[in-house]
Amino acid sequence: MMFQSFLFAVDVTLPISIIIILGVVLKRIGWINDEFANIGSRLVFNLTLPALLFVNIATTDLTSHFPGLLITIAGGVMVMSFITLHWIATYIPTQFSRGAFVQGTCRGNMAIVGLALAANAFGSDILPLASIYLAALIIPVNIFSILTLYYHQAETPSIKAVAKSVLTNPLAIAIFAALTIALLSIKLPNVILDTGQYLARMTLPLALLCVGASIRWHEFRASRLLYASIAGKIIMLPLITTVIGYSCGLRAEELGVLYVMSAAPTAAAAYPMVRSIGGDYHLTAAIIAGSTLFSMFSSALGLFLLRYIGWV
Repeated sequence: MMFQSFLFAVDVTLPISIIIILGVVLKRIGWINDEFANIGSRLVFNLTLPALLFVNIATTDLTSHFPGLLITIAGGVMVMSFITLHWIATYIPTQFSRGAFVQGTCRGNMAIVGLALAANAFGSDILPLASIYLAALIIPVNIFSILTLYYHQAETPSIKAVAKSVLTNPLAIAIFAALTIALLSIKLPNVILDTGQYLARMTLPLALLCVGASIRWHEFRASRLLYASIAGKIIMLPLITTVIGYSCGLRAEELGVLYVMSAAPTAAAAYPMVRSIGGDYHLTAAIIAGSTLFSMFSSALGLFLLRYIGWV
């Protein structure tokens, strides 16, 4: 079981790690540069990532069985995580890094790595449950991320400015539009879905190449903040979330979904958001890369332990 868990975790996360490393190599040999990373990140943030979120949520059947306890626990832990880390971040000397630290620790790659881990661990039949989880959590996670980044900027904008930024944010617009379509069970034309899928497929490789191109290796050697964020994202947060879920009565596949979603490494989408809104995007890139690399081992170990003690 341990070997099988390790294999599926590697199968899911290794390709992502390779693309990040490819971004590092391509920049080193001069095929891409900082301008590419900047333009690519804007493209992801404003077009391809909203397309990914729209297609995923709009095609999810939200009228089926709703896992209320699972969503309540996941949402409660998410809110408390942002609030707690927001308070902890006030003690970080460099204000420029505070928002990146909070978002990097709290925002997981649920849409890609989380769903893939869930399917690999529990089979394709688990995807409707995982998709409902994603649809319920992705809106507050993105809004909390936006608010966190704006709050920790050098000049904190007014409430009106933050509200305007949230409401005009491409991610928020895509999420609310898709949620409306899903709740009203509107059938979208195939041409819209197919076009959205084409754009969505660009998101992960382009975002990860930009992440790799922005990595500064000295961050791995010198930043305690980096390793604190990585440890919080792939160890502490999933551990606390899973224990709370078990204590509240979650078992089997629902507890497994809660674990793999919370144990997913930092979302690649965190990078273009930090770069677009403002913050330490070099630290964000390192958190994404580090959490992705180390999660290959932490997720496999976590699933092994959950199976061993009989929780899932």
